[in-house]
Amino acid sequence: QVQLVESGGGLVQPGGSLRLSCAASGSIFSINDMGWYRQAPGKQRDLVAIISSSSGITNYADPVKGRFTISRDNAKNTVYLQMNSLKPEDTAVYYCKATVVRIRNTLPSEYWGQGTQVTVSS
Repeated sequence: QVQLVESGGGLVQPGGSLRLSCAASGSIFSINDMGWYRQAPGKQRDLVAIISSSSGITNYADPVKGRFTISRDNAKNTVYLQMNSLKPEDTAVYYCKATVVRIRNTLPSEYWGQGTQVTVSS
């Protein structure tokens, strides 16, 4: 199996910063995309940012462009989300997702972390 473990959430004041981490472990041959999603109470889960392992190409949701930065360490199977200039509307549970190939020459599968709470409030 594959496990994704997130860390780094918490309570921060508006304008502050947080850094989230997500480490993938288990039966992994390779990881394609890794990304962050968030879900606020009563709302759907939305993409925040995603990064390709091979090209390093990133994509961000419009509300976080210029404030959040996604990066990854392929050697550690870890993805990071640096969040700056946080706003109350960034409050949500943040989930990590990885597209993983477990066995060579097989189709990839998606795996999710358990989520980490980010609360932006004064």
